[in-house]
Amino acid sequence: MGFSIALIIFSVLMMMLVLMHKGKGGGLSDMFGGGMQSSVGGSSVAERNLDRITIVVGLLWFVCIVVLGILMKLDN
Repeated sequence: MGFSIALIIFSVLMMMLVLMHKGKGGGLSDMFGGGMQSSVGGSSVAERNLDRITIVVGLLWFVCIVVLGILMKLDN
C-alpha cells in the first residue's frame, strides 16, 4: 500500500518536473533562471538542478515500480 502511494506521488512529481523543463519556447524553469546563460554547457544553474532533481525522482519512480512488481509476484 505504501509503495502504491509513493508511486502516485512520484508520478505526479515527474509530470510536474518534466513540464518545468525548458523546451523550444522556454519553460517554467526560466522563472527561476531568468534566462541567464552559463558559458559552460549553455544552461543555467536552475536548469541543471532541475535536471538532477528529475533524474533522482525518475530513479525513485522506477524503484517503486520494480518493488511493486516484486511484491505482486510474491503475493501470488
